[in-house]
Amino acid sequence: MGQTATTLRTRTPATEAATLLAPAAITSTRRIVFRTAGRRHGPITRLVSPSDVGELIKPFVFLDHAEVPFTGRKLAGIHPHSGIATLTIVLQGGLAYEDTTGKKGEVTQGGLEWMKAGSGVWHDGGPLKGDPLRAFQLWVALPAAEELAPPESQYIPPEAVQEDGPVRVVLGRHGRARSIIRAPEGINYFHVRLKDGERWSYSPPRGHNVGWLAVDKGRLHASEVVDGGRVAVFEESEDPIEVRAEGDTSFVFGSAIKHPHSLVLGYYSVHTSEDALARGEAEIDRIGDRLRAEGRH
Repeated sequence: MGQTATTLRTRTPATEAATLLAPAAITSTRRIVFRTAGRRHGPITRLVSPSDVGELIKPFVFLDHAEVPFTGRKLAGIHPHSGIATLTIVLQGGLAYEDTTGKKGEVTQGGLEWMKAGSGVWHDGGPLKGDPLRAFQLWVALPAAEELAPPESQYIPPEAVQEDGPVRVVLGRHGRARSIIRAPEGINYFHVRLKDGERWSYSPPRGHNVGWLAVDKGRLHASEVVDGGRVAVFEESEDPIEVRAEGDTSFVFGSAIKHPHSLVLGYYSVHTSEDALARGEAEIDRIGDRLRAEGRH
């Protein structure tokens, strides 16, 4: 891993804003302190894990970038989670889903899959016929007050994702656009698309000292160059972040109030304490026993 030290600087908190700027040199921006291309496993690249980069950018604790052709098989098989919410952005193709809250269906290009696992849930999914499924899947560590709440899933069609300029608002808000996902407060997560040479500037809301991005396609210039397929983590600060696109560029961007708890890890779970992890895993086991009795696992 590269440099992970961060520097906290103070400023007068600004109202959240982001603007498109004419092409020009970037004169100042928040410093990038860490970059990685992750680890590739077949069609999936693991960019962030709770045991590494997730500690830098929590509540964002896991990120996969996938490009998976249709094979008729499920992507990962039915599997459990607790203590987190999973969030999939479908960039291309489509995703079939099923979960133990009783929901089943499809998410098409531009749509979102939000699974707030809470006390425990199992889910499954795989690519639809047609173009390969290209997607980002994120895990969000839930606050202590929500990590053992009843599970809840939301599946958002593309037309319901609000936009503000180049920004599709996945979680939180940006300008006049709001996400309809019932997520914890203090988290913004966007899908941003810029044309070659366009610039985008973002001033975080008060308290949002975590900032990072992951490039899907194209290349971004900030304090350093970030190529496609890479994650960049910015220093902990409430200062603005500015980027410029080289080529038509698609990327995801997250900012948040930093998760205040240590990450207590299970195989599919992230909690704030050993007790909460034990309770989540007990519920996962209970649901798993039911699925096995039904011949579904």
